[in-house]
Amino acid sequence: MEKQEVLKSIKELREKSPKKNFSQSVDLVINLQNLDLKKPEHKVDLYLQLPHPRGKKLKLCAFVDAQLAQKAKGVFDNVVTKDEFAKWINNKKEQKKLANSNDFFVAQVEIMAQVAVTFGKVLGARGKMPNPKAGCVVPGSISNLEPIANKLQNTVKLQTKNETSVKTSIGIESMKDEDLADNVLAVYNTLLSKLPQEKNNIKYTAIKFTMGPIIKIGEQVKQKK
Repeated sequence: MEKQEVLKSIKELREKSPKKNFSQSVDLVINLQNLDLKKPEHKVDLYLQLPHPRGKKLKLCAFVDAQLAQKAKGVFDNVVTKDEFAKWINNKKEQKKLANSNDFFVAQVEIMAQVAVTFGKVLGARGKMPNPKAGCVVPGSISNLEPIANKLQNTVKLQTKNETSVKTSIGIESMKDEDLADNVLAVYNTLLSKLPQEKNNIKYTAIKFTMGPIIKIGEQVKQKK
């Protein structure tokens, strides 16, 4: 996929999408083919750091013990300490609120077992358990949590779940076309390298605004040939 193709599709998306009084999310949809999701090697489950910020601040929550509590409170939107776990364990309603209101969860490695016991069912069902692959499991001896929080602001999760497609937000409408295109290509090229048959596993790639039509990238170019 060439950057010019992506830029043409972003231009088309802007022209065909109804104007809203807010900056809509820009979503990337990559439909896959010739994959058997029952095979572990055909599943997609990875994290990627985008080259440009998505223009929307993500909410982050940390699970820590007393060792990191003060450091975490200056960096994360929500901090739940180990001493507070008891009041959460049988409160599924509040756990669901916490899960739905935060995009990423970071946990101190020394208390990961307790995090799993207390929050595992709710966070696991939403794919939000602290994941080492995203840098979300940290040692209690860490000196500064800010770099991790900053990195997560640009991190997206690419996952097939139970359908042969990958969907993720790569920015917002008010971003520059060049930056949006770079983010699209970062996701596309990373995913491509992880697929067993690379391009042969991609049916089509498309972009859309939250409330707008879906535009297939490169479709116009193919039609002209």
